[in-house]
Amino acid sequence: QVQLVESGGGLVQAGGSLRLSCAASGRTWSIYGMGWFRQAPGKEREFVAAISWSGGGTYYADSVKGRFTISRDNAKNTVSLQMNSLEPEDTAVYYCAAGRNNRRSYGSSWAVGSGSYEYWGQGTQVTVSS
Repeated sequence: QVQLVESGGGLVQAGGSLRLSCAASGRTWSIYGMGWFRQAPGKEREFVAAISWSGGGTYYADSVKGRFTISRDNAKNTVSLQMNSLEPEDTAVYYCAAGRNNRRSYGSSWAVGSGSYEYWGQGTQVTVSS
């Protein structure tokens, strides 16, 4: 099993920045990629960004491309999401996810589906005020 704990959420004004972090523990050797998803009230969970654990390849949703940056620290088993130029539409609960698939790249469009991940964190709230 892998446990994921998110941190860094909060309230920020439009145009501001936040940095989310996700710490993985347990069988971290089984992780081949990690991602961030978000869910706004009344909406379905949607993909935000993903990163391959080994090569570091990344993939982003069009809605956050150029504003958000995903990165990882293999030594610390953490993945971060730097969010700049935040908009009220970014308000959501943000979830960290980890996947065990070693045959597909988490730095590709394949990482968009929630089914590509086996482990999920509890989520952290991000609220962007206008």
